[in-house]
Amino acid sequence: MLLNFSCSEKAQKKDSQQEKTTIVRPPIIKKPGSSFNDTIIIKAPSAVFYTPDSLQMEKIKTVNEKAVFDMITHDCHYQMQNARIVLKNYWHQLKVVEASKARYLLFIKSDKKKICIDLNDKNDICGIFIFDPKKDPELIDMTNIDTALGFYFEK
Repeated sequence: MLLNFSCSEKAQKKDSQQEKTTIVRPPIIKKPGSSFNDTIIIKAPSAVFYTPDSLQMEKIKTVNEKAVFDMITHDCHYQMQNARIVLKNYWHQLKVVEASKARYLLFIKSDKKKICIDLNDKNDICGIFIFDPKKDPELIDMTNIDTALGFYFEK
């Protein structure tokens, strides 16, 4: 009986300690919208790099802590630099499209179907879409660009 009492007392203490613990989560920050409403039309096999325009970048800077902003811009710069090297060395047949002053990407497939992507809906500050007119465009992970290009274009 004494053992039972001491076990239940410890369980009550644990429950009261757990109730006091609060989890603080950082707020989810949505990327500010583009300063432009232009559309880029893509019809050929392409790699489309998107980045924020200068005004959008300033807005992104104001809603993030300096360390966070520095980290995401650093990561973006080096991942895009690596992706450009891979494209130049191994996929030079792809057209490279730069989208920094456009909000929409309009992909026109070989069967005349159109796919429009609103870059304001992409919360990353930068990225790459790859496109083959026979397929839907695909947003790829820049860190795995070698593999992603192979899987997408050689299927």
